[in-house]
Amino acid sequence: MHYRIEVAPLPNQVDARGKAVVHQAETFLGTGIRQVTTRDVYSLFADINDEQAERIAAEFTNPVIQQYAMGSSSTYSFDWLIMVGYLPGVTDNVARTAHDAIRDIIGRPLRPHEAVFSSVEYLVSAPAVKRQEIERIAEELLANRLIQSIDVRSAEDVASNGIPVNRPEFVAVGECAIETIDLDVTDGALQRISDSRTLALSLGEMKAIQGYFLEVASDPGRIALGLGAQPTDAELEAIAQTWSEHCKHKIFDAIIDYEDDAGKQERIDSCFKSFIRKSTEEIGKEIPWLRSVFVDNAGVIGFNDKVDLVYKVETHNSPSALDPYGGAMTGIVGVNRDPLGTGMGANLLINVWGYCLASPFTGTDEVPEGLLHPRRIRDGVHQGVIEGGNQSGIPYGYGWEFFEPRYLGKPLVFCGTVGLLPRTLGDKPGHAKSIQPGDLIVMAGGRIGKDGIHGATFSSEELHAESPAQAVQIGDPITQKKLADFTIEARDKILYRFITDNGAGGLSSSIGEMATQCGGCDLDLAKAPLKYQGLRPWEILVSESQERMSYAVPPECIAEFRALAARREVEVTVLGTFTDSGYFHIRHGDATVVYVKLDFLHDGYPRLQLKAKWQPPVHEEPEIPHEEDVDDLLRRMIGRLNVCSGEKKARQYDHEVKGLSVIKPFVGVANDVSSDATLFMVEPLSKEGIILSYGIQPRYSDIDTYHMTASVIDLALRRIIAVGGKLGHIAALDNFCWPDPVQSEKTMDGEYKLAQLVRANQALYDYTRAFKLPCVSGKDSMKNDSTRGGRKISIPPTLLFSAVARMEDITKAVTIEAKRVGDLVYVIGDTHRELGGSELFAMLGAVGNDVPRVNAAQALITYEAISKAIEQGLCRSVHTPALGGLAIGFAKVAMGGRLGMEIDLAAIPRQGELEPVELLFSESNSRFIVTLSKVHKEAFEALLNEVPHACVGTTTYDNAITFYDGDSLETAVELEDLIDAYKLTLSEL
Repeated sequence: MHYRIEVAPLPNQVDARGKAVVHQAETFLGTGIRQVTTRDVYSLFADINDEQAERIAAEFTNPVIQQYAMGSSSTYSFDWLIMVGYLPGVTDNVARTAHDAIRDIIGRPLRPHEAVFSSVEYLVSAPAVKRQEIERIAEELLANRLIQSIDVRSAEDVASNGIPVNRPEFVAVGECAIETIDLDVTDGALQRISDSRTLALSLGEMKAIQGYFLEVASDPGRIALGLGAQPTDAELEAIAQTWSEHCKHKIFDAIIDYEDDAGKQERIDSCFKSFIRKSTEEIGKEIPWLRSVFVDNAGVIGFNDKVDLVYKVETHNSPSALDPYGGAMTGIVGVNRDPLGTGMGANLLINVWGYCLASPFTGTDEVPEGLLHPRRIRDGVHQGVIEGGNQSGIPYGYGWEFFEPRYLGKPLVFCGTVGLLPRTLGDKPGHAKSIQPGDLIVMAGGRIGKDGIHGATFSSEELHAESPAQAVQIGDPITQKKLADFTIEARDKILYRFITDNGAGGLSSSIGEMATQCGGCDLDLAKAPLKYQGLRPWEILVSESQERMSYAVPPECIAEFRALAARREVEVTVLGTFTDSGYFHIRHGDATVVYVKLDFLHDGYPRLQLKAKWQPPVHEEPEIPHEEDVDDLLRRMIGRLNVCSGEKKARQYDHEVKGLSVIKPFVGVANDVSSDATLFMVEPLSKEGIILSYGIQPRYSDIDTYHMTASVIDLALRRIIAVGGKLGHIAALDNFCWPDPVQSEKTMDGEYKLAQLVRANQALYDYTRAFKLPCVSGKDSMKNDSTRGGRKISIPPTLLFSAVARMEDITKAVTIEAKRVGDLVYVIGDTHRELGGSELFAMLGAVGNDVPRVNAAQALITYEAISKAIEQGLCRSVHTPALGGLAIGFAKVAMGGRLGMEIDLAAIPRQGELEPVELLFSESNSRFIVTLSKVHKEAFEALLNEVPHACVGTTTYDNAITFYDGDSLETAVELEDLIDAYKLTLSEL
C-alpha cells in the first residue's frame, strides 16, 4: 500500500519556512512572490492498514502548531507547486528517522520491500510570476540538483494530473563485476586512465603503479589467488585514495629546492618534517604534557590526573562547494569521529567552526557558470553544521566568518571538535592502542552507499566542470550519536583493542592504516552492509558513506560487543581478520579483488621534487585618509563584513548544551559583542577550564606569508592570554589551505605559490619554537582553485591557527567589555605603521606593503605581565585588537559595556611618527586594551616595567567614544551609531 502523509502548519500559525522563502526570493533574486506555504510529505510504502497509517500521521504531527492530511490536501490555493525530494541513493535523514518511528508505532520494523521517503513541497502564490522565475527560485534557493530532485507544477497541472508519487529508489544497473585495468599502455593512455577515473594521480605515480604490477606478476601468492600482471579496478582505486594529496599530503612531503629573494638556495626535505614536526619534537623535550601527536586521528595533550584533551580541526572545502549543506554537515559529523577514533575513543565535548567565503552581496552576474552563489553557500554551510552539531548534542565553542572575493571559486569550511580521553583505561594509557594478528575487523554505524565515492581523490584536485557529484555525502547525526554513545560504552568495557574513523577513502583507508599495526588484513567486502544492492566491490571499498567506525576486536570479546551494539541499536558487522601476512588482502566472497603489499600501498608513491622561488611583491601604497575622517572611517569599518556582528547565524548554534560554557562566544551586558576567546569547564562545577581561540589573516599573504603566519600564531596566543590563560600549557593546530603550488601549464606561478608555502612553514617553526607552542595536530588542503565557467579563481594562501589551553581557575577569567565608569583605559604594546593587508586598506581598495610583524621576545614579556595582572585580579577587562586595530578595539570594549570612553591619542605607545588614522587602524601585533580600577594603577604599572604601555583614557557615562590629541578634541562617535552599524550588515542574512 502507498500512503501519502502531508504535515503542514495550522492556518493560524506562521509558516516560518515559507516566510523565509519569500524574503530570500525578494532580497536575493529580486523575484516578487506574495506567499509561500510549505508542507512536509512522507511517502510510505508498507503492508499496513488505514488505521495504522492514521496513527503514523498523527505521531508525525505536533497538534499544537501542525495539521496532517492523508493523500493530497485541497485546502490550499496556490499558483505553483515546487516539490523537492532526494535523488536515488542519497541519504535521506528525515526518512531514516521516520523509518525508526514507524517501527515503534506499528510494533515491527519495515520489511526489505517496504520503504518511506521524505520530501518538501512549496505552494507558491505568485499569479504574475512565470515558470522560468519559479524554476529559478527552486534551483537557486530551495534545492541542489546534485543530490535533490526538483519538480515544478502549475496549479492547473496539479488539478488535472494530481501530484506524482515520490519514490526515489536506487536501481542497480549491471553486474557487480571485477574489472582488470590494462596498464601496459602509453604514457598518455596512463594519464587518461587516471583522469577518467578521478584517481588524481600524476604520470609518475601511474608509472610507479605500472612498475609494481609488472614486478609482482610472478608472485606465487598472487597467482594462487587468480590475479594476473594487471591491477583490478579495486587495487587501482585503493592505491589512488591512499596516495591522494588528501591522505598522503604529498606537497608537504615533497623535496623542495627553495630560492629566496637574495638568491640563497636551500633544499627542504619535507616541509612537514623540517618545520612542523621538528618544532613540536624540540618543544616536547621541554614540556611533559604531550601525549600523542601526528600519529592518530587527533592530537592528545595532558590535562589533569583524570583526563587528557583531544583536539582536531578539519576542512571540507570541495564537497561544500558542490553541496554546501551536505558537505558542511559531513564536515562537522566527520570531524566528530576524529576524536572519537583517537586513542581508545574520546568523549565529544565541544565543536568549533569557521568559514572563508565570498561576500553574500556578490552580484549574480559575478558568479561564473557552474558555481553556487556565495549567499547560497553561506546559508547551506551554516545549516549543515548547525544541524550536524545541534542534533549530535555537542555545543559550539566559537565560530567565525571571513569574507574575501577570492573564496568565490572554492569556500573554506573549517570544523573542529574537542574531546576528553580517560588518562588510563585498565592498566594502559587512554591514548594507546594496538592490534594483534587474529583480531577481528569490525565495522559499526551506517551502511555503505555510492555517496562519498572518490571523496579523497576529488579533494586532491581543483574544482572543475567534471567534478564528481557522487563525492558529495550527507551526514546523519542521529545515527552517529548512537554510534558515539555505543563506542564510549564499549570503550569503558574494553571490548576492542583499536578504533579509527572511516573517513576519506572509507574501508580502504581505515583498514589499510590499521593493517600496518599488525602487518596485514583479510577482509570480505561481500559481508559489508549496503544501503542498496548493485555496488561494485571497488565502490564498497572506497565509499565514504558516513557514520562508520572500524574496530579491532579480540575474538573473545565479539559476542559481548555484538550484544551491546544490538541493545544500543547500532549495526555491527565482522568483515574479516587482521593478519601478519604483509598484504592488504581484500575479497568479495571467494574472489580476491585486492592483493597489494602494505609497504607499497603506503610508501610506494614517488615523492614530488619541486622548485620554489620567492620574490617579494610590491604594491601601491594608498593615500592615508585625513584625521578629520576618523569618525566616518570608524562607522564604516565596524559595519564591514569581517568586523561586523555575525550573531544572527551564530545564535542558531547551541553553545549551552552540556552546561559547561563560562566565557561565551558573545559577551557584554547585552551578550552581543564577539569575545576574544571562549572558556568551558572541563566537567560540571569544575574550576578547571578549557580555553579555545584562533587566528586567521589571509590578506597578509598578499604581502608575505611569513609575517602572515607569525601574525596568526601571535593572535591565537594573545587571545588565550586575554581571557586569563597562561604561557606553558597551550597547544596549537595548523590548518593550511593553499591554491595549487605546483608549477604547470595551468599554474604558471606555482614556484611563487610554493615559496609562499615554504615561508609560512619557516615562520611556523620560528614562532612556535619561540613561544613554546607545540602543534599537536593539523591538516593541509591543497589545490583550492576553481576553473568552472572558464575562469580560474584561486584562494589567497590561508592558515587557520587554532589554540587550546588549560586554565587552572576559571573564576579568574576576564572578558572584553568595560565594566565600571571611571575606570582607567590602558593600551599595552607599541603601535607601528603597519597597515599593509589591513582592513582599512581593504576598505580603500588597496593592499599596501607594511604588513604587521611579530617581535616574539617582547611579546613573551608582555604576555607574562598581562597573565600576572589577570591572576592578581587587577584587570576589569582585557581585549586584544586585531582587524581594524585600536579603533575597532576601543569600540568593542565600549559597546560590550555600553559605556563611553575618552581616549587621548597622544598617549598611545608607538614607534615613529604616526598620523591619527595610522595610529587607530594599524593592526600591529601583541597589543592589548585593558580597563582597571584607579586603585590598581600602581600595582598594574609595576608589572609592566619592561612593557610599552600607557594610560590613554577613562570610561564614562557619555554615550560616545571621544578621541582627543592631547588637549585638542579630534572627534566623537556616538555609541548607538556604532552598535547599529555593527549589527546591521548581516542582520537580514
